[in-house]
Amino acid sequence: MTSTSTPTPSFLQSLAAGGLAGTSVDLLFFPIDTIKTRLQSPQGFVRAGGFKGIYKGVGSVGVGSAPGAAVFFATYDTLKHNSPLAPHLQPVTHMLSASAAEIAACLVRVPTEVIKTRAQTSTEGHGRSSLSAARFILNADGWRGFYRGFGSTIMREIPFTSIQFPLYELLKTRLAIWTRRQPLYAHEAAVCGSIAGGVAAALTTPLDVLKTRVMLDMRDSTKEKLPSLPARLRGIYATEGARGLFAGVVPRTLWISAGGAVFLGMYEWAVHGLMGYRA
Repeated sequence: MTSTSTPTPSFLQSLAAGGLAGTSVDLLFFPIDTIKTRLQSPQGFVRAGGFKGIYKGVGSVGVGSAPGAAVFFATYDTLKHNSPLAPHLQPVTHMLSASAAEIAACLVRVPTEVIKTRAQTSTEGHGRSSLSAARFILNADGWRGFYRGFGSTIMREIPFTSIQFPLYELLKTRLAIWTRRQPLYAHEAAVCGSIAGGVAAALTTPLDVLKTRVMLDMRDSTKEKLPSLPARLRGIYATEGARGLFAGVVPRTLWISAGGAVFLGMYEWAVHGLMGYRA
């Protein structure tokens, strides 16, 4: 389909396509995410489980992926297409829209991320499944425990999306000019998503390490004062150096680069189908 303007999906179309995209990528790349999380664990890769049980925690992803991604894309597309900013400020529009969408999505995603992270790295009985990990968190920390790491997750996701989505939209625009076709086919959007995701993943790995450490911290914040996020970052660097800050950078970059292709390619394919034109 050749066009001079980009078709705009409805709120419900973005919601449905986003849910499908999120579930597809999280289930497909779950083993790589498990390995990355265990590499970042303070107890070390082997003690966190090594290569055993790499699908531990997958239940929480099955529950949280669809609604989290659906909320993200519904929010992102709505804000992007209703921005009051001038056309020449599109990168700013994409950055702000993606950031707001991530905050909305994290309200859904963080609880399942906490459960998944605990299950992936636990070798005890309370982490043998997503359900047992959730029960342990509830008993130990109450409902508040499910949002442990919310601040560090936002701190990671906003820089990540502020890099990924403006770059993704820029690459799509340049490719559309080169191919003289708008919208792009899904596989073309997938290539743009892969590049954008890989770049953003590599640059924000220290923030991902920070998020993982916070979520794995079992200390009770009501009984002792926990270190601030900057203090945690300084502590990781002081004890483990740059290697600690970039722990898991290779699987994270490969995972998110490949995941970006599946996530954004699947989204484009689904939304194209829902809008009634060839993807």
